[in-house]
Amino acid sequence: MRNILFSLLVLGCSFSARASRVDTIAIKSNSMDKMVKIVTIVPDVAMEGARCPVVYLLHGYSGNHHTWINIKPELTTIADREGIIFICPNGENSWYWDSPKNPQVRYETFISSELIDFADSTLPTISDRKARAITGLSMGGHGALWNAIRHKNIFGAAGSTSGGVDIRPFPKNWQMKEQLGPLEQNKEVWDAHTVINQVNTLKDGELALIIDCGSEDFFLEVNNKFHEQLTERKISHDYLTRPGAHNHVYWNNSIDYQILFFSKYFNNK
Repeated sequence: MRNILFSLLVLGCSFSARASRVDTIAIKSNSMDKMVKIVTIVPDVAMEGARCPVVYLLHGYSGNHHTWINIKPELTTIADREGIIFICPNGENSWYWDSPKNPQVRYETFISSELIDFADSTLPTISDRKARAITGLSMGGHGALWNAIRHKNIFGAAGSTSGGVDIRPFPKNWQMKEQLGPLEQNKEVWDAHTVINQVNTLKDGELALIIDCGSEDFFLEVNNKFHEQLTERKISHDYLTRPGAHNHVYWNNSIDYQILFFSKYFNNK
């Protein structure tokens, strides 16, 4: 009986030692000449030698690199369960563009080039677009689709939850005019930097796409229009609406569906 209890104790200790690793790292962005903080969640299988796919999670306006781990503390458990690395960068209030007005804002270059290079050179990633997905909430939903559609050679799957997928109905909100200039004097710039106008560069099957938005969200109308444009162009995608508003409660739930979508994508490739 004593030996059995000892064996159970050792077994319990071995299980408790198996857990994903969460780190906050500052990495250099050469394009912006500054350090950018990221949170990485690396599953236990990666620390045992396996290489894993990556989901990049982008925060919304006024958020930072800690946003997603605060909204969804279960990401550590999900990383172990699915064998996925999660990377959460700080995008400030950039909308994840390379700003045509502000040379200090180069977050498209950072996300789709510098961050990818860092991850693939320092973390146990699978260095292939078929093992990379990107999604985000609100501003981050726009940023995820913006980067994925414009860099289809880098990302194989993309999503948006409560995303600002058309920025033009909100010209005075969320510091966008600081990156693009006022809409009234810069309409062509705004037209060129809203993700809904990138749909015409997509072909069916180039990206695995999942988009969702809550039924009480102020971004619901632009998401419906984004879905309609994808449908008209016969671009396959998942589109979900469910009860919910633009808040942490909704995103804590919605990210589960997105991660399931990405996990199935990774496993089918």
